[in-house]
Order: sequence, then C-alpha cells, then structure tokens
Amino acid sequence: MFLTISTTGNPERPATDLGFLLHKHPEKAQTFSTSHGTAHVFYPEASAERCTAALLLEVDPVALVRRGKGKGRGGAPDAALAQYVNDRPYAASSLLSVAMSTVFKTALNGVCRALPERAQAPLPLRIEVPALPARGGAELVRKLFGPLGWTSVDAVAVPLDEQFPQWGDSRYVRLVLEGELRLADALRQLYVLLPVLDDAKHYWVAPDEVDKLLRAGEGWLADHPEQKLITSRYLSRRWGLTRQAMQRLELVRLAESDDLDVESIDNAVDETTDTEEKPVPLAEQRRTAILDALRIAGASRVLDLGCGQGQLVQALLKDVGFTEIVGVDVSVRALTIASRRLKLDRMGERQAGRVTLRQGSLTYTDKRLGGYDAAVLSEVIEHLDLPRLPALEYAVFGSARPRTVLVTTPNVEYNVRWETLPAGHVRHGDHRFEWTRAEFRDWAQKVAQRHGYGVEFVPVGPDDPEVGPPTQMAVFTMTAVDETKTKTKSKTESKSENESRRETADETEKEAKVA
Repeated sequence: MFLTISTTGNPERPATDLGFLLHKHPEKAQTFSTSHGTAHVFYPEASAERCTAALLLEVDPVALVRRGKGKGRGGAPDAALAQYVNDRPYAASSLLSVAMSTVFKTALNGVCRALPERAQAPLPLRIEVPALPARGGAELVRKLFGPLGWTSVDAVAVPLDEQFPQWGDSRYVRLVLEGELRLADALRQLYVLLPVLDDAKHYWVAPDEVDKLLRAGEGWLADHPEQKLITSRYLSRRWGLTRQAMQRLELVRLAESDDLDVESIDNAVDETTDTEEKPVPLAEQRRTAILDALRIAGASRVLDLGCGQGQLVQALLKDVGFTEIVGVDVSVRALTIASRRLKLDRMGERQAGRVTLRQGSLTYTDKRLGGYDAAVLSEVIEHLDLPRLPALEYAVFGSARPRTVLVTTPNVEYNVRWETLPAGHVRHGDHRFEWTRAEFRDWAQKVAQRHGYGVEFVPVGPDDPEVGPPTQMAVFTMTAVDETKTKTKSKTESKSENESRRETADETEKEAKVA
C-alpha cells in the first residue's frame, strides 16, 4: 500500500523542510520493520520548490495470518485461500495507520526540535492515497474529510475493471487531499480515518484504543458532524468503548465551549467514594435463572449433569425444596474439588443424605439417572465435539428422560460485547463450538420433537436488542402423553427387575437344596 505527502516552498522556506518535520532525510531511502511487513520511506522529488515523501508498506500475508491465529478451539474458521489472497497488502487500512504511527511518530505528535515553528504552522499539503477502501463510497469520504479544513477532497471511485465498465465501480477510491493544514493534524486525521473507511482492523480493539482515538482526534473529532460514525467504526462497534469515547468527547466539547479544562467540569463524582452498584456476575445470573426454572417446574429430585466443581449443587442445597441432588461429572478432579467445596466430610447426616456426587460420562446411558424430576446441563454441550452430541442427547432425553431438562450455552452473537475477548475467539479454550441463537433454537427444537418434549427459550443476562443475551437457556418439558408412557415404562422395568431378582433367588434356593 502506498501514500504520498507533498508540499511546496521557496528558497526562503524550502519545501525540503518536510524532511525535518517527518524526521526522514530527503536524500536517503529508509526501511523500517513492522509487525506485519516492511515500511519504506523515500522521496520521489525533493527541491526547494516541491518535495514529496512516500510511504510504501509491504505486507507479509503469511505473517499477517500467523499473528492472527489463536481464535480458540471451535472459532469460526476463515476460508483457507482468503487468508492469503486479499486486499490487505494493497489497500490502505489499519495496517497503514499502524505503520504511520511507527515511522512518523514524532511528526504525529507535532514535535520538531530543528524547526519548531514550522511544525506548528500550516503547510500547503497534497496527500494522495491511490487505493483506499471506502465502505460508504466516495460520498462518505467527502463527508469525513470535508469538515476538516481541506480546500479540496477528491475521491474518485476505482472501477472493477477498466476494460469492462459495465461491471461498475469497486469499493475502493483514489483519494487526493489538498489544503493548508499542520502536518501533525493531517497525519492524525489519516491515522483515524483510514481504518474508519475500511471499517475493519487487523488487530483486537482493546480499551486503550479509546485513548488513542482521543489523542489523534484532539482538536477536530469533538465537533465533527460524523463523530458517532467515526467513533463507532474506529472502535469496531464495541458499544461499551464507543459510549465511553462519546462521553469523553462530549466533555471535551463542553470544556472548549466554556474555555475550561476537562478536569474542571468532570468533577461530579468523588472517586474515593464507591457509589456504583457492582454488576452481578453472569455465572450468578445463570444459577438464579436455573433455580427459578426448576422451582416453576416443581422439581424436587434434580440431576446436575456436568456439575464441574459443584457451584450449582451448592446453590441447590441451600433450598430445602430440592430433596435429592445428584452431581455427575466425568472428571474425578472436579468431583474432588466439589466435595471440598460442599464440605461433604463435615456435613450433617440429613444434609448429606440429600446430595450425591457421581463419576460418569454424559455420552453413555446410565440406568441410575432414570426417574428424576429434572436434569440441568449448564454450560456443558459446548465442551463436546459436535459428532458426540447425538450420544448425549439420547443418554439424557432418550434414556434418563427427566420431566424437565434445562440446557444453557453461550450465545456467540453476544461475544462482540465482551471488550476483553479478541475477535473470533470463543469464551473458553475448551469450547468446541459456540452457537448463535438461531442455531441453538434449531438444535433444541429438533431434540424436543424427536423425544416428546416441548421447549421454551429464556434469555439469561442483559438481553441486548441487537445480539441477544450472553447466555441462552432452553427449558424442555415432557409432553403429557410421553410422561405417561415414561411412567408406564418405568413401572414395567421395575416389575421386570423384581421378577428377575425373585427368579434368581429361587434358582439359588434350589441349588442350595440340591447341594
């Protein structure tokens, strides 16, 4: 990708002063390593009348793919070819912004020890970006750069193929900016707006990006008519970060209008006093939703399948309405920790009689799990490989057949709201998959139909209007007809088992008499 910065001058104020401002000598071609390739700075022309500095960024597609790994097991896979064949090496994007901040760091800060007065004065500038991705077209480019003091914003759409004009234009434009601005201001605008127009970043947007945006947007972003769009796109539409940035920009605007410091008007809260309510952890909200659903179902004998370290079992024990609780997990270590958490060795006899911890695999049928009022699969299914889900389905819904089954699982659509979760990652390294709301509903409805259950869906946690809740819960309830069949089957199996025991006892008695 390529960018040029040109200026004009005269013998008294030569254009080659641009070299001082950029801290790059016009007579040298320099090379800099970046995390995704190599940046070259050189001057195609350098005279007192006209000087042009060029930044050429060579992106290594392989390095870009390697540094973008770590999506987590079960993360959404990229097309194998698209990882290497794309526009990243050619079109201006966040890659170019990062290269600018590395190569022209001092110029971005407006610092020049050799010519400090030139660094603070406007220069006649011409900036050209031959290939700029613009999601929103040339019109959006003009809306973003137009209010920033440029006398000319020339954005011309690049055709898909000049030999086939009927194909129309691509999403790329050739951008030429002309006007008198401070070099630092021009560079800061490009630093922010290049990735905004591309509407994508090659790196994870962390909370510190808010500070970067405010630093680069100082003096122009607070009053920009497209402030909301710029902020949202720059922060990859992370609503928490966007809201924080918008609030701070509003403070800046108010401070500037009253000619005050931001700190002098942002003093409504005494930071030594904690006046905010702490948010309830999602795990606690999930347990509360499960307990409420079990009470509504009237369950007293409950299976916690995949009980882990026993947090839900502990919560169930606090309610005397749950008379029998069985925790099942394949991990002996997890069951040991659960036993310590529950203090089973010091628990009273009556309380200990209510709880059982049992090792077992949820993908195998177990007759000991039959006849319970309810079973809970809380954050369990996503830890299984997809081909093993049918086995779990049959073991729970086909063999154990509790009257009520509760299944909770992450809603992958909500992952974009987790500001500390890198894009494309799953929430836990052991998750084999994470489903959208539509995928979870489709699976649950098919399971219910196959095994004679009805199913309802309950949001757990804040229900975002765009991406839904962080956790989705399905409440399966056995239909009346199938419940009758299950009871009849259980009685028949119990009768057959008793008859078998009597026959075994009779045969033993006969053998004893013969002996």
